[in-house]
Amino acid sequence: MVVYLDILLFLNFFVDFLLLLGTNRLAGYPSRKGRAALSAALGGVYGITTLLPGFSFLGNTLWRTVCLLFMGIIAFGFHKNAVRRILLFYLLSMALGGVAMGGSGGIWGIVGAAMAVAALCIFGFRGKLGKEFLPVELTYGENKIKLTALRDTGNSLRDPITGESVLIIGLGAAKRLTGLTEKELYDPVGAIGKLPGLRLVPYRAVGKEGGMLLALRLQNVRIGTWRGTKTVAFAPEGLGENTEYQALTGGVL
Repeated sequence: MVVYLDILLFLNFFVDFLLLLGTNRLAGYPSRKGRAALSAALGGVYGITTLLPGFSFLGNTLWRTVCLLFMGIIAFGFHKNAVRRILLFYLLSMALGGVAMGGSGGIWGIVGAAMAVAALCIFGFRGKLGKEFLPVELTYGENKIKLTALRDTGNSLRDPITGESVLIIGLGAAKRLTGLTEKELYDPVGAIGKLPGLRLVPYRAVGKEGGMLLALRLQNVRIGTWRGTKTVAFAPEGLGENTEYQALTGGVL
């Protein structure tokens, strides 16, 4: 039997790439296509290596698990919030391996199964099995930043002028976008004239005394697939210890 390694490399890459994207979406996280592609490349190389003379032992369950672990770290990061996705990716991969062992559709049957799994994760569950994280892109003057926002259904902060929901970003993101300092964010009334268009948005938080946040009405805001004009408020501190998101958006955009 003739095995074309280049074709096998591409197919392994394609299958792993689909599974990684599906895992992110199933867990409620935005797709990281660059990291997923790098991880899938490792999976592709691993797949063809197991076919080389003297390396067939790499195809056993132990080494397959090691490879999937490293792929998960590349795709999802190395922190406690990535553990759930790594485990989910491992389970999806092993399940797909079971389909390959028991199915009769050959390599194209595996590809079809991977596409079905990815489609189920993306269009079926739509991230509802976990917290929903959305990619955010903000532009202010020459500055453009990309963030990850947590969709918080309990976030009821509204623009007092338009009545629309407000996107909240943390201290670090606010600095990069506007140049406002921590001292200015902690003194919103005193800093109101620092930038044109700055306004105040009243807020209340559980366990904290209410106050004001500095905010700007920004054009060309992107939150997930939504694009438009939105008020962005600047929190004078980070948004907790979670490293997965730097912004909060309400349940309704």
